[in-house]
Amino acid sequence: MSHILNPPARIGLIGLGNMGRPMGACLVRAGFAVTGFDVSEGARTVFAKDSGASIAADMAAAVRDADVVITMVPDGKIVRALVESLQRDLQAGTVIIDMSSSEPMGTRDLGAKMIAAGFEFIDAPVSGGVRRAVDGSLSIMAGGDTATLDRAGPVLSAMGRTIFRTGPLGSGHAMKALNNYVSGAGLIAACEAINAGAAFGIDPGLMVDVLNASTGRNNSTEVKMKQFILSQSWGSGFSIGLMAKDIRTAGDLAEKLGVAAPLAEHCADLWDEAVARIGGACDHTEVQRFLEMYGNDDG
Repeated sequence: MSHILNPPARIGLIGLGNMGRPMGACLVRAGFAVTGFDVSEGARTVFAKDSGASIAADMAAAVRDADVVITMVPDGKIVRALVESLQRDLQAGTVIIDMSSSEPMGTRDLGAKMIAAGFEFIDAPVSGGVRRAVDGSLSIMAGGDTATLDRAGPVLSAMGRTIFRTGPLGSGHAMKALNNYVSGAGLIAACEAINAGAAFGIDPGLMVDVLNASTGRNNSTEVKMKQFILSQSWGSGFSIGLMAKDIRTAGDLAEKLGVAAPLAEHCADLWDEAVARIGGACDHTEVQRFLEMYGNDDG
């Protein structure tokens, strides 16, 4: 099977959370025949209502006739468990696309195993958040065999505006973890700066404006600080637990590769502590709440 996967190719989508639902809806609008599944009945119902896609009663039914299987679940351990359990239900040559934020070394191992079993496998995690998932403008970091990436091109393009081919299998997940490390470190730095400036008497909103007109500008100052942190709406749609996981993945990757990354290690520790203190289900922008209480109690 070497044909390009144009609509109406059949796609089994596993994971209908904050990101999976809008990404699946983009695939439906592009003309793909999407069958979705999630362990949450509520998520399945919402996806079917909002997108018009088919819903499967179980994972096996979602993937049995699929040309492409997309996983969009919390971590690589879940991906491995479900992909290995579904192996007997997949057609020979099915393209498996792991769009979750998985551990790169694990992706490399799992992908090699599935390719040896007669399937195709690429990793293609995303960046851009819920808003860009909704309008199909995500950045996608895709790793794997060039021919498979070519085949899957129309599928990825239905969900993302920019597709970066990052290199061999696992490189997409490595790039995603490293990106989220830089993002998470920037968010901590922005929050600390705002807190210090406010204590000195500088208006926080003014500080954000200055940062965005100066060299301190980053993604957090542009699209998170006023929108979710100063407003205290905490509604970015990405949890603090997932951010902490990705930053730890980046730090662990550097360690395994023998690359010095002391700031990544400190940053991962800080995010892990935030999860322990305020809970992993909180929005990741709520790290500001953790920083406000940091060192001020005996917790």
